[in-house]
Amino acid sequence: MRPTAAEMAAARARTLPDVVGPGLSVLFCGINPGLYSAATGHHFARPGNRFWPALHRSGFTPRQLHPSEQDELPAYGLGVTNIVARATARADELTRAELRAGGQELTRLAARCAPTFVAVVGITAYRTAFDRPKATMGPQEERIAGSRLWVLPNPSGLNAHYQADALAAAFRELREATNR
Repeated sequence: MRPTAAEMAAARARTLPDVVGPGLSVLFCGINPGLYSAATGHHFARPGNRFWPALHRSGFTPRQLHPSEQDELPAYGLGVTNIVARATARADELTRAELRAGGQELTRLAARCAPTFVAVVGITAYRTAFDRPKATMGPQEERIAGSRLWVLPNPSGLNAHYQADALAAAFRELREATNR
């Protein structure tokens, strides 16, 4: 069921809980919740977001999960969080200071959860949050609280640089690295 206009307006005041558990192979980290996700209470929930199809097509999950099934992720060794907790209509509404503070909070979360990999979905947000202006997609040399760091393309349907096949291939490269 789609959120109503009133629910979407109220979503600006909501945050999403982290989906984490012990023994995570990958902690996926979005930029921040969109209003649709905040209204529904589920990460990457907006129709057209390609996170859930990319997870499945890359082999992380045996079937495509619906955003409402996000709590099943830890059973697959996966978790999900955001750099910034504040919900916005667009990621460009976030300030540099919010992204930098979010990078510090993500570091603390990684220290608590100790995933093998932290995968940030969104190169621009990663560059800002971690002051890495020249970072590229894929594995990063630095670690975050002992976890290996990987940058993936933003799965938003608005990201025209990565179509579904290329996005799934980028996620698959990370999945294959988790098996090494």
